[in-house]
Amino acid sequence: MRAWHVTRNGEPEDVLELVEVEDPTPDAGEVLVRVAAVAANFPDVLLSRGEYQVRPDLPFIPGIEFAGTVQALGPGVEGLAVGDRVVGGKIGVLSELAVLPAQDLHPTPGALDDIAASGLMIAYQTAWFALHRRAALREGEWLLVHAAAGGVGAATVQLGVAAGAHVIAVVGSEAKAQVARDLGAHEVLVRGVDDIPARVKEITDGHGADVVFDPVGGSAFEASTRCVAFEGRIVVIGFASGEVPTLRTNVALVKNFAVLGLYWALYSQRRPDLVAEAHEALTRLAASGAIAPLVDEVVPFERAPEAIQKLAGGQTTGRVVIEVAR
Repeated sequence: MRAWHVTRNGEPEDVLELVEVEDPTPDAGEVLVRVAAVAANFPDVLLSRGEYQVRPDLPFIPGIEFAGTVQALGPGVEGLAVGDRVVGGKIGVLSELAVLPAQDLHPTPGALDDIAASGLMIAYQTAWFALHRRAALREGEWLLVHAAAGGVGAATVQLGVAAGAHVIAVVGSEAKAQVARDLGAHEVLVRGVDDIPARVKEITDGHGADVVFDPVGGSAFEASTRCVAFEGRIVVIGFASGEVPTLRTNVALVKNFAVLGLYWALYSQRRPDLVAEAHEALTRLAASGAIAPLVDEVVPFERAPEAIQKLAGGQTTGRVVIEVAR
C-alpha cells in the first residue's frame, strides 16, 4: 500500500514522503480498514514538527481521523462486518489501509458521506466532551468559541447552538465572519479588530461568557480570563497560536472561574464507553441536520502535505479533507 511517512521533524510540506509499505494485517481484536478519506488536523502539524504530546518514533505515518470501509477482521472481533462503513481516530491513518483496535471504530452516520464523516470523530468528539462532559454547558448560557471558523471551532459552534446556548464566535478575519454566522453563531467578533473582552461584556450585558472554548492559547486565553462569567468555565483544548499561556491562579480565585483541560484521546483510552455514547448522540444530531461537518477543500491523496501545511498557516475554514480512495 501507499502511505505518507514523516521522515524527520519539520514543516509538513518538507518532511512528508510518499512511500510503498507492506499491507498491514489485523491481530486479535483489530480491524483492517480501507481508508476513504482523512481529515487533516492541527495535531498532524505538531506531529510533523515533533511538538505533539505523543511523539512516535521516526519514520511514522501521521493522520489521526478518517472514514473508510472494513476490509478484514482479526480474531475475536464482533459487531463489525466486512463492508461496514466506519469512522475512527488513531495516529497512523494517512495511508490506503490502516489497522485499528475494534473499540476505536464506530459506524459512519448514514446522513454523512465519507468526505464529511472523515471529520466527525476528533473535531466533534472534542467539542462534545468539552461542552458537555467538562464544562456541563446548560441551555441559555453564553458560549465563547475561539477559532470558530476552524474545524474544531466550527463543530463547537454547531454543538453549542444545538444545546441551546448563545454562541459568540471569534474568528481570525472578516472573511471568516460570515462562515461563523452561517454555522449559527449569534454574534461574531474578529480577532485583532474587536476588543474581545469589552465586546463580550457588552453583548452579555456585563454577565460575561459562561463557557469558553479555547484551542488557541496565548492572547486568546488571556482575553478569556478577562471576560469569563462568575462561575464560568474555560476549557483548554490546545495552543494553535504556538504560545502556552500562564494562568495567575489568584485571578481564578478572585473571579470564581474554573480552567478545565481536555485531551480527548484520554477518553478514547480510558473511557471508550463515553466515546461510544457521544458518537450515538452525534449520529442523532447528524440525522436531524443539527450538525454538518464544514468542508473547506478536498485534495487528492498525493497532495496530503499541502493540505496539512495549510493548517499550519491558519488559512482554512472548516476541514481540509484528503481523499484517499474514491
